[in-house]
Amino acid sequence: MHSEPEARVVEGDLTCLVPATEAHLALLARWFADPEFVRNWGGRPLARDEVAAKYTGRRRPDVESFVILSRTVPVGYAQYVPAGPDQGGIDMVLLPQAQGRGLGPDAARALVRHLRTVLGWTRVTVDPEARNAHAIRAWAKAGFRPVGGQGGHLLMECLPAHDLSPTENHDASRTPEN
Repeated sequence: MHSEPEARVVEGDLTCLVPATEAHLALLARWFADPEFVRNWGGRPLARDEVAAKYTGRRRPDVESFVILSRTVPVGYAQYVPAGPDQGGIDMVLLPQAQGRGLGPDAARALVRHLRTVLGWTRVTVDPEARNAHAIRAWAKAGFRPVGGQGGHLLMECLPAHDLSPTENHDASRTPEN
């Protein structure tokens, strides 16, 4: 049986992830209709009804959806998907103007901490497109390391040593700076 996780606000140092709801539909529909926003998220703009069905919390508990805020300004979308009782994956996309400011790695670290401490996950993965060097660098800054490939995607896993403080430098010497 699948227990329903309690959707809650997840705090980082630079970001805050709030559960996505129907109240966010207009914002999310605008974002997911923008070809630049979805360039690395399926590659095609989405219709409002598809956004409503997938990204406003309707798929709980199978998928938990969040709007990422920088202070009070919405800057992106994140979700996590359980793949077993103690593991699963994260997906995230930021507005182009929000990228390169450390917001993605901060939100990722905060979400990993939540998944490990609140939900008890022992394995957290992401699978950015292998050609998306910017995303791979951002995930690496959040503590994820490559563990394999899946088609055109790079499978990365967050190692437990990297979910401590969101302000720690996560071995920046191993990845290029933005």
